Amino acid sequence: MSLLTLSPIAGSLHGFVGEAPQVCQIRRQLTKVSRSRAPVLLLGESGTGKEVIARAIYDANPHGSFVPIDCGSLVGPLMESELFGHTKGAFTGATENKKGLIELADGGTVFFDEIGDLPLLMQVKLLRLLQEREFRAVGSLKQRQVDIRVIAATNKNLSKEVERGNFRGDLFYRLNVVRLHLPPLRERKSDIPLLILHSLRQLGKENYKLDTAALEAMVQYDWPGNIRELRNAIEQMTTMNTGPVLHSGDLPFIVASQVE
Repeated sequence: MSLLTLSPIAGSLHGFVGEAPQVCQIRRQLTKVSRSRAPVLLLGESGTGKEVIARAIYDANPHGSFVPIDCGSLVGPLMESELFGHTKGAFTGATENKKGLIELADGGTVFFDEIGDLPLLMQVKLLRLLQEREFRAVGSLKQRQVDIRVIAATNKNLSKEVERGNFRGDLFYRLNVVRLHLPPLRERKSDIPLLILHSLRQLGKENYKLDTAALEAMVQYDWPGNIRELRNAIEQMTTMNTGPVLHSGDLPFIVASQVE
């Protein structure tokens, strides 16, 4: 197995890299999904590339802006303002009108990353946004219409979160119109060489190559952190080695120790 034999554009669509059967199926679905404005729910472990898929859906049929929102960061009293904006004087420190992320995405796509972490209070407001296509800025009495396409992603089992009372069932069914499941890297190991090449290209290290032992070790490793962990490993290896050949001795300790 050698990286030298791989085409620089093989198995890639809008940054979504791979040729495993599961990946090819997702790629076929992307083309269909991109033509619709229906909500999309992306499921998969952390690091499997859910934001890459969301951007690929947008890039395949771009309209307006692509606005990512990290639901895990929406905490504290200002989270509603962050999403929906506020009017001047709505609260202490609100010295002028401010547009929220939802209004900035009008005509485009909103990507709710880790939707399972969204607080219940904000789940109610998001449900109304999806049902009525309108929102109200903090401090305003006026409802505003908005045209957005919603893509949500989570590494949680939302069905179980609904049973536990952590996620609203009505919101889950609203989001669960088109569902795509991203397989973990351990289930698509044939794509590892392609992903290594893609990571080297992203890092500007196209001249670097892995010897056979290093490449085989990386294919054997299960990558619990998935694609994100793989890219970090490549970055570490190229940072600590002047190249152009990377050997098994350059592997991160956790990779080398688990494949010996």
